[in-house]
Parts: sequence; C-alpha cells; structure tokens
Amino acid sequence: MNALEDRLTELEVRLSFLDDTVAALNEAVAAQDRTNLRMTAELERMRAELVALRTGLSHDAAVEPPPPHY
Repeated sequence: MNALEDRLTELEVRLSFLDDTVAALNEAVAAQDRTNLRMTAELERMRAELVALRTGLSHDAAVEPPPPHY
C-alpha cells in the first residue's frame, strides 16, 4: 500500500504544479490580450488621424478661387 500512496502523493504534487502553471499561463494570456486591445485601439486612432491629415493636406481645385486673370 505504501507504493500506491507514494504514487498518489506524486500525482497530487504534479497536479498542484500543473494548476499553478495553468493559472500563470492564463494570466499571461489575459495580459497579452489586454495589450493587444490597447494596441489595436491606438492603431485605429492613428489611422483616423492619418486620414484626417491626408484630407487636410489634399489639394482640391474646386474650392480655390479662380486665378486673377479671369
């Protein structure tokens, strides 16, 4: 019976370490997901800013007054 108890104890110890590892990995994945969400939001903000800059810098001849010789 002693060998069986030793094996059971070993399995319990391994399970405990596995539980700790899974919890640590879960936290790492959650942190990475939060970082990805922040980065995606920042990218979208920068994309919108770039579109606004391009629109502001574009040359539209229709909004300019005619040259003085007309």
